[in-house]
Amino acid sequence: MSDIVTVQEAVTAFADWNEPTDAELDAIDREMPVILADIDLLDAHIATLDRTPTEMDQRRIRRARRRALAARVELVNSVDTGVVA
Repeated sequence: MSDIVTVQEAVTAFADWNEPTDAELDAIDREMPVILADIDLLDAHIATLDRTPTEMDQRRIRRARRRALAARVELVNSVDTGVVA
């Protein structure tokens, strides 16, 4: 019979002193519009999982898809031009 080993090293590898750097937090802030747009798109899709999408649902999904795409384009363009929003 093999013993069950603890994962103490894996758990303590993320100690309090191991915080995200300022650069990582800035990257998250830059990507936040994309993240929020993706959440809206996911919410629109989840709302239609258990039923046939109505015209209103389809419009909501299209709007959310366009917002997600626009957020991605804006992020890519700001990174390409070196502008940090």
